[in-house]
Amino acid sequence: MYLKSINPATGEVIREYEEFHSDEINNTLEDNCKAYITWRKESIENKASLLRMAAVVLREKSEGLAFNITVEMGKNIVEARAEVEKCAKVCEYYADNGAEYLKSEHIPTEAQQSYAAMQPIGSVLAIMPWNFPFWQVFRFAAPTLMAGNVCLLKHASNVPGCALAIENVFVEAGFPKDVFRTLLVRSSKVEKIIADKRVKAVTLTGSTPAGKAVASTAGSYLKKCVLELGGSDPYLILKDADIDKAVDACIAGRILNAGQSCIGAKRFIIVNEVYEVFAEKFTDKMRAITIGDPFDESKDMGPLARFNFREDLHRQVESSVSKGAKLLTGGYMPSGDGAYYPATVLGDVDESMVAYHEELFGPVAALIRAKDEADAIRIANDSIFGLGAAVFTADIERGKQIAEEELDAGCCFVNDFVRSDPRLPFGGIKESGYGRELSHYGMREFMNIKGVYIK
Repeated sequence: MYLKSINPATGEVIREYEEFHSDEINNTLEDNCKAYITWRKESIENKASLLRMAAVVLREKSEGLAFNITVEMGKNIVEARAEVEKCAKVCEYYADNGAEYLKSEHIPTEAQQSYAAMQPIGSVLAIMPWNFPFWQVFRFAAPTLMAGNVCLLKHASNVPGCALAIENVFVEAGFPKDVFRTLLVRSSKVEKIIADKRVKAVTLTGSTPAGKAVASTAGSYLKKCVLELGGSDPYLILKDADIDKAVDACIAGRILNAGQSCIGAKRFIIVNEVYEVFAEKFTDKMRAITIGDPFDESKDMGPLARFNFREDLHRQVESSVSKGAKLLTGGYMPSGDGAYYPATVLGDVDESMVAYHEELFGPVAALIRAKDEADAIRIANDSIFGLGAAVFTADIERGKQIAEEELDAGCCFVNDFVRSDPRLPFGGIKESGYGRELSHYGMREFMNIKGVYIK
């Protein structure tokens, strides 16, 4: 069996990679488990030094790594370079802050000493998606390795080249052999790997159905898991918002990575007083978005990552239009090679339509009218998802209150589009998953927070 790497801009097969057979899987798990015995005892200073070296390697090889990203999943080359740089920064962040995050927390009791000690747990399996094929891995790997754990990567089947390139970054940075290993396997092999006693925990970034399957398997073996799943992020446009700035932020949040982002802006909920002016300005700018060769830096978006993703997205658009949504721009299947799809705007979306309820994983925006602020908040929370959310308003204190107290989401932004940042916790609620990545919260997800009491 082979994993195929296919260029979504052309449909051409780049390369085929032989899938690991049972012995290779077993040997990889065994080598990774053995590597943990010595890695956990490495000094914090040495771990930090190696992470900084990984950042150096990422920057030195940025152009080639960005090429890997673009050719395998179609990301615009400018965005691919930015993704590699973000990976370097997350390595440096944990190198700089990991020692502080790993300090024991002293807790006063009747004992002579009592504290919570931060201890690693062993091999952590990461099941990662194709849409940010480097960033999703490094935001898991940097804190996990700094904490003294070791990493197993099961990457998406359409980006095997990226998976192996990431493993090579750690090798070139000087990490000990086998502390980070890639498993070239299909999803059908994942359940057995999770069940293996050498795997101590699991993290998955992907779809909600995949998250439910992984959580069920991990739970049956009493293994900790962190899930970052789908999202249908609402962006609230209140009547006092700066419309021009809101439009720019919303466009950026919608077309990033050709709209293929769990935390992409998807539902734009606009109070009635400013609906028409927002819709007009937003649609004009979406209409101007260019699509084409992802290596052409003058283009705004490349193709979607796979042809079936484009077909699924178009079905959602057609279904919503058949229910009464207004097609303001886009919404067609381009002719020619490549899985391209234009920036698309659906107006007057309501709860009878799939664009209201389902995740639109591509450059399609759903504009929804709200009677007033309270109605906008209600609509925002009327979703099975709860990953990110944003609110645009001139009243910063009110925006803060809405973001902090009234929106059901794991991360909320005021007057900007949602994105992950190593300094802030990242994750969702409801069917967007549970657990946190990044910051010290993410680092401690896969640690034994051990209570120690000395009388």
